[in-house]
Amino acid sequence: MGVGMKEENCIFCKIAGGEIPSKTLYEDEEFRVILDLGPAAKGHALILPKSHYADLYELPEDTAAHAMILAKRMAARMTDRLHCDGFNLMQNNGETAGQTVFHFHMHLIPRYQDDGQKIGWKPGEPSAEELEEIRNKIIG
Repeated sequence: MGVGMKEENCIFCKIAGGEIPSKTLYEDEEFRVILDLGPAAKGHALILPKSHYADLYELPEDTAAHAMILAKRMAARMTDRLHCDGFNLMQNNGETAGQTVFHFHMHLIPRYQDDGQKIGWKPGEPSAEELEEIRNKIIG
């Protein structure tokens, strides 16, 4: 879908377009930033493009760049106003990666000491050979 396109049954299209009320923190021509209704921590917000893109793979590069600039600005403002101790930016693509709404979005998650969240992964231990094999698949 191109710029300005919406998907009729997409909840995030409806929220980003203002059809469904939200706790909006920021809005411009291209994005709406809202508070998440199921927050991981106090102040957890979502950056939603107003145009529909299912995931990062569909997102135009200029929109991706604008999303990251907006994420940086929002993270700085939220850290200043909420006095959080850290910050996570998250963006999931595909069900296996945790995406539940198939409209590109970025999570802005203020983190607080002892907030009880465990956002991360268990580090693997690949051999040098495995790393080289993976590297060759990606670059070759």
